[in-house]
Amino acid sequence: MNVHYHNNFTKSYNKRILHNTTLDNRFKERLKLFIEDNQNPILKDHALKGTKIGYRAFSVTGDIRVVYEKVDDGILLHDIGTHNQVY
Repeated sequence: MNVHYHNNFTKSYNKRILHNTTLDNRFKERLKLFIEDNQNPILKDHALKGTKIGYRAFSVTGDIRVVYEKVDDGILLHDIGTHNQVY
């Protein structure tokens, strides 16, 4: 599975996650797990509704989410942050 990063994701990641080593490491672990088994229940992967129809999200921590969409050759990460920041 190929992972692509939207410019918005990169900006959010650098602002919200990168400076926190614990969150940075947790994101990397969860992304690896997602690539290996995106149906793993730890990820709590789910489809989004409303203005985000067509997108999905998975959990990095209890409150940190990654919003993504499936594309032809993998996934495109759109946003990362707390529940309130990404929804």
